Amino acid sequence: MDSSGRVSATSYAEPSSRTITETIKDIGTGLREIVRSEIELAKTELSDTARRVRSSLLFLCTGSILGLFAIGFLLLAGFFGLEIVLPAWLAALVLGGLLLVGAVIGIQAGRERLSKIRPAPMTLQTVKEDFQWMKEQVRS
Repeated sequence: MDSSGRVSATSYAEPSSRTITETIKDIGTGLREIVRSEIELAKTELSDTARRVRSSLLFLCTGSILGLFAIGFLLLAGFFGLEIVLPAWLAALVLGGLLLVGAVIGIQAGRERLSKIRPAPMTLQTVKEDFQWMKEQVRS
């Protein structure tokens, strides 16, 4: 096994000097090591992905709550200011439109952050490599 936890192909006997029993035993040992390594890698990657999702959601929730309070006070102040020069219904319409624009910007920013998170890329790659290795072992 190398430093990354993967089984090294050089740790087994040369194919020409192995018996069928030794070959089957080596394949079984290799498969156990592969499965164990893949499970460990998947755990690590999923834990990292969950941490990043949690962080992104924390920012989204905190920003949303603070934004709601800020928008409430700003709208109230804006409404009172616009009500001096406009009818109350028009002042409310202008501020509602601004609020809608702000909401769309915030939702898009949160969705963009979440869409950039890719779960388990290394696990998918190593599973492909492991299947290729198994195919080569069966052929030899």
